[in-house]
Amino acid sequence: MSAVPDTTRVILALQQCLPSVMRWGGAVARRMRQYNIAVDGKSSGNANTDALTLADLTVQELLIAALRDADPVLRQVRVQGEETTGDMSRFAKDSSLAVAIDPIDGTKQYRDRTGNGYSLICHLHDDFNPLYSLVFAPDMGPQGTWVEVTPTRIVCGPDDPDRTARQVLDTLPDLTAPRTSPGAGIYLIGFQHRDAQRAREVDALPWRNGTLAGRTSDEMQGSIYPLMSTGEYIGSLIHSPNIYDFPVSMHIARVRGGDAVWVHNGQPVDYRSLWLDERAGMLRYPGIVACSEDPDVLQALCRLSADWNPVRYAD
Repeated sequence: MSAVPDTTRVILALQQCLPSVMRWGGAVARRMRQYNIAVDGKSSGNANTDALTLADLTVQELLIAALRDADPVLRQVRVQGEETTGDMSRFAKDSSLAVAIDPIDGTKQYRDRTGNGYSLICHLHDDFNPLYSLVFAPDMGPQGTWVEVTPTRIVCGPDDPDRTARQVLDTLPDLTAPRTSPGAGIYLIGFQHRDAQRAREVDALPWRNGTLAGRTSDEMQGSIYPLMSTGEYIGSLIHSPNIYDFPVSMHIARVRGGDAVWVHNGQPVDYRSLWLDERAGMLRYPGIVACSEDPDVLQALCRLSADWNPVRYAD
């Protein structure tokens, strides 16, 4: 049985280790994006899920090596990578804490060079909640954009390579308080060939002085994590989200007093009830999940989608 790691020490170690290596990984991703680096490897039938590049594999290798070589306490946690590469055997197998990694979130957009919303993501969690999240979107803004979430603080803003990544994060504005006038955007993904249809159904939901605004991955400009942090988007509605990227949205919502819930019963999402999607090689939350810092938005999304098909694949 592995030793139970100290959560505070693990978070501090991640805060010291990850920012610089994620900045390096972002630079690698920007450079590799100039070339044809697509590879085969996934066959779920969904273009967003199946996109895979050498950058995904390279950046994950880099992130896992950095975790391995940093504070020894990090070897006491489990590592869950969206890809299969990296020296994962060096980490605990049965720890109460885990670090989940999405080396390139938004790989299809990244590979096809159709937008700037791809990002590098790491987050720490226990069986119930995200505990620490770090996101770097290399092409959002002139030098990239950061999001960091701790149990008590959300920061988001531009990178500045003239300072260390940790120094930049320490001086970004605190955006923890719920937004006073958030945007109406709701990010939708995972409904296979019905993403656009589901987004238009969200468009019809009344909210404050108008309606909510459903946006698919093709319609959203940028990464959902900075957009939720700054209040441009108020939440998401996702079919069977994976555990490597979605929990950052859940983390943002929960720090602000909101939640992420299963739409069929309104119960908070946790990490105990996961589904292994063998087609995509991913751990997922089963069914449809609504996420927002605003309880009224959560209720509206649940009412809309409670009867939608909870099965991800039609066959």
